Amino acid sequence: MTASASPSGSVSRRAVLLGAGVAGAAVVGGTGWALLPERFQNRMPWAADPYIPDAPEGKVRLETVRSRFRQRDVDLFTAVPAGHRDGAGLPVVVVLHGASATAADFQPFGLGRFLTAAVEAGAPPFVLAGADGGVLRWEPDPGTGDDPQRMLLDEMPQWLLERGFDAQSRALWGWSMGGYGCLRAAELEPGWARAVAAFSPALSVGEAVFADAGNLADVPLGLWCGTDDPLYPAVTAFEAELLREPVIASYSEGAHTRYYWNEHTLDAFAFLASRLR
Repeated sequence: MTASASPSGSVSRRAVLLGAGVAGAAVVGGTGWALLPERFQNRMPWAADPYIPDAPEGKVRLETVRSRFRQRDVDLFTAVPAGHRDGAGLPVVVVLHGASATAADFQPFGLGRFLTAAVEAGAPPFVLAGADGGVLRWEPDPGTGDDPQRMLLDEMPQWLLERGFDAQSRALWGWSMGGYGCLRAAELEPGWARAVAAFSPALSVGEAVFADAGNLADVPLGLWCGTDDPLYPAVTAFEAELLREPVIASYSEGAHTRYYWNEHTLDAFAFLASRLR
């Protein structure tokens, strides 16, 4: 377990989430690459494509639903593993995207293929679902009334039920801003998710998510973060605040990129699926 980092010595979450904002030459080395939004990283001509398993997609849908709490229409992504038809009765891993992504990116990211690959490797079958959560945080914006957190906690279960999934058997998985959103939602309503997997969660030492870490004592938790990620000190500091050690705390070489996240997605899916039955 790594000692906690001081707030003054950490990179701000906003800097990590938004990155440079442009794909200029000044950001291609070291930390700059980690700060670059994933859409830019994945389009760099010298970069190999992030790993996506060679597995078929099942039924994948992107539809529009009205969110009362976000006060707008949002995209809702759902994916069923190949061979499981419309996924009726299957439990759900709810996906929370990072700041530079939306639900429309989930299919290009290969999430449907990861899902089938996980089931083919022996994970109990489940479906994926995720909606647009906005640009910066999965938390309410007092200035506008936009509340993706309540959309997740209150509206998502009904959307799952309407599509025939097991809306009572849910887990949370997200990366970056979405990883933070998973942890915060599980702290506020510990019984909502049967397990949580957070990739490179966008944490900042001293925030309420640290003070409320004890609320996760009964939530099976997996944490993943690359040791080259600017958020790594904050993630390990958060782990130190937990009353119970995570089921998984995986820290290995990697940065704040889809390359790192894709390398660990099947591990996270296996962990979450095992808690959904």
